[in-house]
Amino acid sequence: MLREHGEVQVRAGTEADLPALTDLYNHYIRETCITFDTEPFTPEQRRPWLLSHPQDGPHRLLVAQEATERTKDPHSGPTDALLGYATSSAFRPKAAYAPSVEVTVYCAPHAAGRGVGTLLYQALFEALAGEDVHRAYAGITQPNEASARLHTRFGFRHIGTYTEVGRKFGRYWDVAWYQKDLG
Repeated sequence: MLREHGEVQVRAGTEADLPALTDLYNHYIRETCITFDTEPFTPEQRRPWLLSHPQDGPHRLLVAQEATERTKDPHSGPTDALLGYATSSAFRPKAAYAPSVEVTVYCAPHAAGRGVGTLLYQALFEALAGEDVHRAYAGITQPNEASARLHTRFGFRHIGTYTEVGRKFGRYWDVAWYQKDLG
């Protein structure tokens, strides 16, 4: 899958992206409450996560990167200019949850506010349109107005909040849950 918008290219993530994906996620572990992971990962520790997102099916990983002359060739591979990524993952491990996915989007700090999250979600939901997926869910650590706006723009609605469900940086955090009907 390859999709370009101006100077941003959205494509399926590959194993070659693993170091950049790990670096981006580790930023959010170290600096924010957005993820409840508390210890940074090595690329090798993140490999099972990456491999759980094939290029087709309901569980996907899409990356956004700067579109340069090199990246316009779909066979050229990734560059260090990763702007963000979006995933659809298993919502819960039990079989009856299979038609539900949990979605997330992470943008590089320098890419925030540039529409990268919107491009990633557009491509992700287009890819999921042909899959046997009934609902998408997103958990948003509070406060996070930008994420709430993004999800609302994509048709998610707030369905409830888990209060003080996670502890990080010496305090408790709420997580608001959003739902989008699919298929």
